[in-house]
Parts: sequence; C-alpha cells; structure tokens
Amino acid sequence: MNKVLLLILCLSLPLWAEAAPLTLPVSDAVPGGVAVVPLPTTGKHAPKVKLGEKRVMVIAHDGAWYALVGIPLDAAPGDMTLDLLHAGAASEQLKFSVTPKQYPEQDLTIKNPEMVNPTPAQLRRIDREQQHLDKVVNGWRKTAAPGVDFTWPAKGPETSGFGLHRVLNGEARSPHSGIDIGAPTGTPVHAPADAVVADVGRYYFCGKTLTLDLGQGLYSVYCHLSKIVVRPGQRVKQGQLVGRIGATGRTTGPNLHWTVRLNGAAVDPGVFLGPHAPTPIPAASTHAAPAALTVASPAAATSVHR
Repeated sequence: MNKVLLLILCLSLPLWAEAAPLTLPVSDAVPGGVAVVPLPTTGKHAPKVKLGEKRVMVIAHDGAWYALVGIPLDAAPGDMTLDLLHAGAASEQLKFSVTPKQYPEQDLTIKNPEMVNPTPAQLRRIDREQQHLDKVVNGWRKTAAPGVDFTWPAKGPETSGFGLHRVLNGEARSPHSGIDIGAPTGTPVHAPADAVVADVGRYYFCGKTLTLDLGQGLYSVYCHLSKIVVRPGQRVKQGQLVGRIGATGRTTGPNLHWTVRLNGAAVDPGVFLGPHAPTPIPAASTHAAPAALTVASPAAATSVHR
C-alpha cells in the first residue's frame, strides 16, 4: 500500500476504532466494586460521564459505549446516579443499583502501639501526605485505551484480602483498601498495565510508594517498596519492572500493599485481573487473613494503614 495513503487512513480512524479492542471487566456493583453501565449513545467519540463532581471512565466495546464506575467501600446500598453530558443539550441521568456486600472481619494484635495510635506529630504528617495522595489519585489523564487488563504485579500469594474490616488491638479501623502480596524484600514488582508514573514518594503509612496512572481516573498504588526504579512522568509498559518489595512505612514485614483507585474510590484489584488472577492458595499454606492474627514477625507480615 502507498505509504501516503496508509498514513491518511491511520489519521482518519476515529477514537471509536482505537477504543474497540478493550475488554470489559465483569460488572460487580457492590461497595469496593466496579459497575459497568451501558450508555444510550452511539456516537463515534466517547461521551462525557460524571458521578457527582467526579469524571467517570468511558470505554468502547463491541460497538457500544460503557461507563466504568468505581464504588466507594463506604457506599450505602441503593441507587446511584450518573450524568451523561451532551454537547449543547441537557444532561441525561442514568441510574444503577448498588447491592450490599459483607466483607470479613480481621482482628489484629499489634505489639508496637504506634502502629495503632500515631502521635500528634505523626498524625499531622499523615494528614499532609493524605491530602497530597488524594490529589494524585483524583487526577484525570485523557486516553482512549486505559489499562483495564491487569497482570499480577509480583511473584507471591495474596496474604490479606480487599475490604477486610480490621480491628487493631480491639479498636475498629478503616476497611483494608487494597490487597497484600507476601514476598521477600527485593522481589521484583511490575506494572499491571501500560501507564504513566504519577507520583513517587516516601510516606508514613505507605513507606516508599509508587503511583501509576493507567488513564481516565484509574490508578495503581504500590506501597512499602524497598526500591523504586522509575521516575515521575515516565511511561511504562505492562510487565515492566518498576520497583522491589520491601518493608518501609507502617508494616510488620516485607509485602506489597496494592491499592487500585477508580474515580477516586478504592476498588478491588481483582476486578481488572480477570484470567490473570492467581490461583487461590489454601490458608493453611499461606498467611492469608484469618479471623484473628497476632502480628509479631515478618512471617505474618501485613500492611497496617488507617
């Protein structure tokens, strides 16, 4: 084919053609899940959708447009409303229902009291860092092909599940906003999908932390790393080495705490893993979350966040 003609054909392809190959995750409209909402529009360009003031991911699949909505862990069951924005016309409201989900409870006994109740100075630092991190994961990078097909980021089993209601030394704490992957210090950590490095830092709870922007409000956050080998603004490919597991921050030993955020909400990383999710390993052969656990050694390592 003539090179000039080929270039013209490539430039003339609409956003629709670029977005079509993306695979949809399975819809699970529960707290901490992702609702996949079909949109009543057939245009060639992605419509704009919002949940309240937050922009929502929109992707094309099999000739139709879908909104992917991250549902906060504290969302109450019932209807949620999306605004489908039309250029030069009134917005259209779309409703979907959030169904309840009961996550397990985990009792942890922590020997270091500052892991349960930080000092006032530490709390001030935590608040400053949380404001910064919230700003990072509430950003928006326009792309027709956000990274929604994840691969498992590190060689190791899941040792603590998403959404666990944790009780630390008898005191209730926020639900576990990610999953923990158990592996020795230095274990390679890879990008779950193509992304841009959004933030690199060292924080009180999370230690050395890497945040990857996968596009359209989808973020992957890796905590407790011993080493980060990429820099802010760098583009990375799925499976690329980005860091190594460690025990920095507030953790009882080496592990990777992996949080995924969509439109600002912490959601279960498993939603985007599909066939790449690891085979579950019986609890007896791992340190998976039991009903009660005394954390005193790296063998029972887990992240201890808010």
